Amino acid sequence: MAQSIIGKNGTESPEPVKAEVTGCVPEWLQGTLLRNGPGLFKVGDTEYNHWFDGMALIHSFTFKDGDVYYRSKFLRSDTFKKNIQANKIVVSEFGTMICPDPCKNIFSKAFSYLLAAIPDFTDNNLINIIRYGEDYYASSEVNYMNQIDPMTLDVIGKMNYRNHIALNMATAHPHYDDEGNTYNMGTALMRFGMPKYVIFKVPVNASDKEHKKPALQKVKQVCNIPFRSTLFPSYFHSFGMTENYIIFVEQPFKLDILRLATAVFRSVNWASCLKYDKEDITLIHLVDRKTGKAVSTKFYTDALVVFHHINAYEDDEHVVFDMITYKDSNLYEMFYLANLRKETHEFIESNMVNFSPPICQRFVLPLTLDKDTPKGTNLVRLKDTTAKAVMQKDGSLYCLPDTIFEGLELPGINYKFNGKKYRYFYGSRVEWTPHPNKIGKVDIVTRKHIEWIEEDCYPSEPVFVASPGAVEEDDGVILSSVVSLNPKKSPFMLVLNAKTFEEIARASIDASIHMDLHGHFIPIQSSN
Repeated sequence: MAQSIIGKNGTESPEPVKAEVTGCVPEWLQGTLLRNGPGLFKVGDTEYNHWFDGMALIHSFTFKDGDVYYRSKFLRSDTFKKNIQANKIVVSEFGTMICPDPCKNIFSKAFSYLLAAIPDFTDNNLINIIRYGEDYYASSEVNYMNQIDPMTLDVIGKMNYRNHIALNMATAHPHYDDEGNTYNMGTALMRFGMPKYVIFKVPVNASDKEHKKPALQKVKQVCNIPFRSTLFPSYFHSFGMTENYIIFVEQPFKLDILRLATAVFRSVNWASCLKYDKEDITLIHLVDRKTGKAVSTKFYTDALVVFHHINAYEDDEHVVFDMITYKDSNLYEMFYLANLRKETHEFIESNMVNFSPPICQRFVLPLTLDKDTPKGTNLVRLKDTTAKAVMQKDGSLYCLPDTIFEGLELPGINYKFNGKKYRYFYGSRVEWTPHPNKIGKVDIVTRKHIEWIEEDCYPSEPVFVASPGAVEEDDGVILSSVVSLNPKKSPFMLVLNAKTFEEIARASIDASIHMDLHGHFIPIQSSN
């Protein structure tokens, strides 16, 4: 196992470090790639239980005139400040519950906790970087975000969704349309009226820097969807979007609200409040982006778990969407630090039985159907997929997916094709270790793939940047930060030709770099 890079505290490089470039970074590649992920796992004598709990370490790679500059800073969240000041972990995270002192009569607060139905979460935003208007935020899946300066990585201020829209949680994977508006989705629990899923939009021109007002002040609700089960909302990490529709997959991987509200008193972590019901179905909601109204047809499929959507588009009166699915929810268990620190053979042995590979699947939703269609009829008319939508007796459509590829996670595309028909996606190859040692490109038409791999190297999620004036979908480069188990090999930024996956350049960095989760590329014209 990658022991030397698992659960080890990262270090900051707050001033820019110039990388040593071999090969040739394209002159047109100008901008900054921001990356986010857990980077601090131990404070004083205390340690987090789970890799997803580590305190956020933001890092950036700035590409300028063929050179690459690196810097990193721990996110100065309130959580970070409290933990560092106390020299121990004092704020609970998803997999690590810090129980309050029982002498303080915490049960007197039980009633107010139940009314709120959710505790006040950490602001340790370690998952992604989101743009709202011209503002950039470190984000996770709670109601708090931290606005950062994308150049210095300093925190500008803490943001609470609840001050602008009634939400307890929101995803860290928004969508951006062609105009630059941001769409995202969250969950409103008790205290905000009837519980519901909320889809919202922040206009591209929402930032008001002159008056120091945040972009979220102009947030608009697109629609809301009631929970299928009031006390058991579906967990979701991302959603799909086409030119005219939002796709929300209400999976049977559910949050137990009462357990969540009382977790602190039961001395259980929030992760234990998620339960997968393999006997349930998965509902697929299709919502008109312009009217906010859901399509009346009931679309459903078998029980599954999904974290990442890949892309979605419309084709000849069908909505096509691709996502990475699992047959169970065991993935989260693999990332407990005690599990990750096992030797490779021991890790494989203990996880082989429960290992559920990520499967890239295509679902197709017909938009036009005749209610008199006989039961058992497949309504999908597209010729380039084996996905089906089968008419049921009650008029609902049972969706059977087309399997595109197995063993790829953290997917990315040429974002100019987001919501449009596309051919290629990129991602981290996942096999027996949860930490990828190769990245891949999948051709959906031929179902073939190509890979980049190097011994002892662990690449991050690949990010596609298109060449100027590119017409072909894969005309551009792939960027991935790579850490190595070999102490003689410096970490580096890898630049690949997106068409061939041949290495164009690597920028070796004389600094500590941590494994991360997600990121956002800001072209130079947007980063001034």
